[in-house]
Amino acid sequence: MKAIITTAYGSPEIFKVDNVAKPTAKPNEILIRIHASSVTKADTMMRTGKPYIGRLMIGLTKPKNPIWGTGFAGVVESVGAEVTQFKAGDKVFGENIDTMGTYAEYVTVPEDCVVAHLPENISFEEAAGMCDGGVTSLNFLLNLGNIKPGMKVLINGASGALGTAAVQIAKHFGAEVTGVCSTKNVSLVWELGADHVIDYTQHDFTENENSYDLIYDTVGVRSFADCRDALTEYGVYASPVLGMPLLGDMMVSSVFGNKKAKFSATGALPAKEIKRLLAILIEIIEAGNLIGIVDRTYSLEDVVDAHEYVDKGHKTGNVVLKPSVAA
Repeated sequence: MKAIITTAYGSPEIFKVDNVAKPTAKPNEILIRIHASSVTKADTMMRTGKPYIGRLMIGLTKPKNPIWGTGFAGVVESVGAEVTQFKAGDKVFGENIDTMGTYAEYVTVPEDCVVAHLPENISFEEAAGMCDGGVTSLNFLLNLGNIKPGMKVLINGASGALGTAAVQIAKHFGAEVTGVCSTKNVSLVWELGADHVIDYTQHDFTENENSYDLIYDTVGVRSFADCRDALTEYGVYASPVLGMPLLGDMMVSSVFGNKKAKFSATGALPAKEIKRLLAILIEIIEAGNLIGIVDRTYSLEDVVDAHEYVDKGHKTGNVVLKPSVAA
């Protein structure tokens, strides 16, 4: 099968298309013919090997898993003898966090990992990025933000993979949603259901007269200090982009003051918790309250172009790879 191989960290040019052996499902695994895989901001950051602390998980001097990619959607080709929840022909999607390998035509995943049946009202392309954007945002809104009907929620980076999911999920839970994005994406964020939209090229949300119960900074470009005055008395600032300033703010705010700074590495949560979040996400999808936004689709062979595009930092929703075997 064709797969994207990398044996070093660096620019997108490290990726090479190669022919490798098609994997075989172990007794507890399912073999999936991939129809779409996601190219996320996290993928591009891990590709560089920075921050260096991440190498403790993905490989110190080079990637321990030569085939990149975690998000996938496809069709079950075969199942191991111990598998009971899936059968050949099932449409599935998920996130192969532990061993990666989704920049390929086929991947094997354990039955008990983050994999689920594909809802009928979503495409492979939409589903490929759902565990990155959807599950991550659900974790931040539900577990960190304790979202409830009537809460005032601001989502910074509302047009990205995390943001487009967050706008829709927050509306599903009955929040009053403000989305922050660039001029070209204002109409999209309105269409996703935001109650208010702020064009950051025209207005600074931290300087307006409104205050929010939760500020979810999906892109990590505004600090807790920036946002403190825009939070309500017991407001929460949360971001998936961890740096020393946020780490310090988390430590200080956990002891002093009512306003809190929070972070969570969703992919590092126990598989049981990620699957719980995924089950909730599927309910939201099946209710018609969450669609996947696909910015661009690339062939597997054009993975370098896909990474270069994501590196620019202006994608809307998700970027997807499609193996030719899925055509």
